[in-house]
Amino acid sequence: MADRVRAPAVAGSFYPATAPLLASQVDQWLEQAPACPPPSPAALIVPHAGYIYSGPVAASAYACLRGLKGKVRHVLLLGPCHFVLMNGLAHPDAEALRTPLGDVPIDEALRERAEATRHVAASVLAHRKEHSLEVQLPFLQRVLGDFDVLPLVVGSARPEEVAEVLEALWTQDVLPIISSDLSHYLPYDIARRVDRETADHILQLDGPLEEDRACGAAAINGLLLVARRRGLSAELLDLRSSGDTAGGKSEVVGYGAFAFHPRA
Repeated sequence: MADRVRAPAVAGSFYPATAPLLASQVDQWLEQAPACPPPSPAALIVPHAGYIYSGPVAASAYACLRGLKGKVRHVLLLGPCHFVLMNGLAHPDAEALRTPLGDVPIDEALRERAEATRHVAASVLAHRKEHSLEVQLPFLQRVLGDFDVLPLVVGSARPEEVAEVLEALWTQDVLPIISSDLSHYLPYDIARRVDRETADHILQLDGPLEEDRACGAAAINGLLLVARRRGLSAELLDLRSSGDTAGGKSEVVGYGAFAFHPRA
């Protein structure tokens, strides 16, 4: 029996716990983000750290969804599972996801199609403390308004397995968003070089990435496989680290924002 609502795990730590402050912070970053030229993205890669660290970088991706309120109704979220060792992918076995800005319904049709791939199962435990997908929701709530979502944490999974799930769910009316940070705890200058190399691999749709290059590598690798099959191109929207936003430079975490488009 599904829990009715998956409660927020990191409200008040990764992002503000009160709706007015959270909405104001997200809106400010969206307003400050560079203009995102058309067409609207077919998929996004966005970071998932605490908002003071990665919020501005995430906003550069979500700014590409401005003007799509009421038009994008179905979002597929994929991100790493930080706290539970698991194989395959897992949904939270819930009916909705809660943030301080309100509840986002789970897309039941997407969940049924996901489970039919045999790579996706239910795991309340894998989602209970997980932040990688939760932190995307307030941005989506501000830019899209009403939408349904299927959040999938990705454990140990081959690129082909993730690609099979994406192929089953990624129809024209579904927006996939991959949640991933880049390098972790390298000195600032080394991180800049490593993250630039990783970004170049993503831009060339050249996978698989190693896990030490991106914590969401398993999900990204599946996306790169499908993007190649579908003839998509990747665009770099932002590439920074915690050393550029709100942290010191002795050990930084890298953040990248990418959009995927059909080739002209």
